Amino acid sequence: MKILLFGRDGQLGTHLNESLADAAGVEQLSGYGIDDLDLSHLDHLRQVINDEKPNLIINAAAYTAVDKAESEVELATKVNAEAPSVMAKAATALNAGMIHYSTDYVFDGTATEPYSEDDQPNPESVYGSSKLDGENAVLANCKNSLILRTSWVYSMHGQNFLRTMLRLAAERDELKVVGDQIGAPTTTRALTDATLKLVQYFMLNNGFSTAVCGIYHMTCGGETSWCGFARAIIAASEFSDTRVLDIPTADYPTPAKRPPYTVLSNKKLFDTFGIRLPDWEAALSECMREE
Repeated sequence: MKILLFGRDGQLGTHLNESLADAAGVEQLSGYGIDDLDLSHLDHLRQVINDEKPNLIINAAAYTAVDKAESEVELATKVNAEAPSVMAKAATALNAGMIHYSTDYVFDGTATEPYSEDDQPNPESVYGSSKLDGENAVLANCKNSLILRTSWVYSMHGQNFLRTMLRLAAERDELKVVGDQIGAPTTTRALTDATLKLVQYFMLNNGFSTAVCGIYHMTCGGETSWCGFARAIIAASEFSDTRVLDIPTADYPTPAKRPPYTVLSNKKLFDTFGIRLPDWEAALSECMREE
């Protein structure tokens, strides 16, 4: 079993790289980070995959600068849509499988209950549109694939909401955080643990059967606002005296439009694979203990 991992140095990729290296049945793991391979260079990407000849491609790489994407449409599209298309076509040519991560931002956020995989995507940002195009490219070009949509990803490493809140709390007595966007914060550790179970399934079944291929939602359980998430972070930190104030999205304008509600239903993931991620509060506590 040979796995080719893209995004090795990113938030999720770092945890995946560590865990896959020790996973039973993985004979060889090749990881590529941003310093090794620019995913916008599609010919180089294609050559790497053909040289590596993996049994399974895991794509944890993405263009994730949501606001910057509004002015870097071509780059976001290359990394989030065209590169996954190249990966999917190469995987099929090699008779390999593929796991690809996507985002809650493929939805417009107008729902009032958790989105299922059957709900119609309607992204309202360049980032969301490019990720949806990537989903469609993978599904069209690699039948032996899983698309894993997740949300509000964070860890104690890299650039993310958790680390930003801790940095700001060390500098200020008061934080103002948007309270009318609702989602499910999800740790890279929880995502990695769940992904490892899917990798084991792949190895035991010599691939992802037609019956299980497709899109799955994979987030921690429960829901909260960015402000609620910030309050939980601060309460569990050494800066617990810092005040966290709730503000509306209108008071914090950004180039990219954010969906107001993107809680994802994980029922299909549990019904198909028996996988359930921890609730977001428990995952946050575990994450902060890793510091």
